[in-house]
Amino acid sequence: MKKVSISSWAIPQEMKELTKGAKDLGFDGISLGGFPPYGANATLLDTDEKIAQYVNYFKDNTLEVADYAIDVWAYNALTQTEEWRKAFSDCLAFAKKLNLTNIIRFDTCAPPKLPEGMTYQDVKDFYVKNFKELAQEAAIYGFEMVWEFEPGFIINEPSSVIEVVKAVNEPNFSLLFDTCHAYNCALGLNALEPEVLKGGILEFIEMAKGYIGFVHVIDADGTLNHDNTSEHVPFGDGNINFDEVIPALIHVGEYKADWWAIDLCEWPDAWAVTKKCKEYVDDFNRKYS
Repeated sequence: MKKVSISSWAIPQEMKELTKGAKDLGFDGISLGGFPPYGANATLLDTDEKIAQYVNYFKDNTLEVADYAIDVWAYNALTQTEEWRKAFSDCLAFAKKLNLTNIIRFDTCAPPKLPEGMTYQDVKDFYVKNFKELAQEAAIYGFEMVWEFEPGFIINEPSSVIEVVKAVNEPNFSLLFDTCHAYNCALGLNALEPEVLKGGILEFIEMAKGYIGFVHVIDADGTLNHDNTSEHVPFGDGNINFDEVIPALIHVGEYKADWWAIDLCEWPDAWAVTKKCKEYVDDFNRKYS
């Protein structure tokens, strides 16, 4: 059985309240965001005392932090590279100080359009170089880096994603495979180089074999939201067949990490459907994990 977490960024509650609620629903941990208003970041937690109190919310409720999504979204990586890299370094130092998980989630931090003067190959080369350097920097702190590809950020075509992760080739660098994003990327949504997988998400899992370091689970209906990225919908309200996808992730994709992380990102009143989603994951966890 894998452990189950809930994404803090989907639920606008202070961490004291969220950790208590998650414990009551039987969660093993929280997937922690570093962004406002309640995320774990150096602005909110600006003293050792505040950090200690924050950490105690997890200890008091016997919860772990499954993964930590750092907040470097203030900068476009392709056009504000120096600022983006500094923010990344600052986030790593804070994450080490927080010391709640060794899994750091990040993305390409740029919209799916080519900057002036760059080809798509230039963009891929940029990220291979920078991802290698970021992974090496993270390794100094003992962090595993997981890249969450999605329609809302550049490099989201399945073949391009696999091309880049292979080229980075760092031992602590792998993919964060969000089932909703993967489903939509397999449809070619927001792709710069249109690519539709005939085998859908199952084909994408096969392509990603051996490169899946972490998994976010949630359903998808094949649409994009107001932020031009995947509409995450509660289990059973979308099109994903989890009786196919979960065994495929384990046996075909060779997913070996300890967690299923539920991500209800931007779903209205996510807390109202969290219990139902936890029960759904518990069910396939018992059947397949």
